[in-house]
Amino acid sequence: MNTYTYAAVSPPGHGTPAMAFGRHVIRMMAANTGGSLGMFEAFVSAGEGPPLHMHEREDEFLRVLAGHFGFWCAGDYVELTEGGCIALPRGVPHRFRNVGKTEGRLMVVVTPGGFESFFPIVELCKPETPEQIASVARDFGLTFPPEEEREVA
Repeated sequence: MNTYTYAAVSPPGHGTPAMAFGRHVIRMMAANTGGSLGMFEAFVSAGEGPPLHMHEREDEFLRVLAGHFGFWCAGDYVELTEGGCIALPRGVPHRFRNVGKTEGRLMVVVTPGGFESFFPIVELCKPETPEQIASVARDFGLTFPPEEEREVA
């Protein structure tokens, strides 16, 4: 990992596309920030979003760039539109969904960095079964609560 002694920059229109679980653009890699953070944009279709999940390694900061999103975390629910922000702690099950009628867009910052590589790896590996997806996810410290516990959020 490089030492983080220079500004990490992602000019408009730049980034590495990743088509896994929807469209993502990786804007900043942990390798460019000495591991401090990673950043990506997620383009989320209306009605879509990840299932309840938990990050073991990183905190997550999300800013709504476009659209209308619902966020569930630790029994709380909040809706945010363009400009709204939410910070989600590691180790706490959470999820979000685009509750709007059009595609939405989120800026996601993870700290420490590393999770931003999940989407390019999934795109490369192309896991097909829930077990294969869970295996790749575990490599990134990402877990999905058992089905019977998913009603919590």
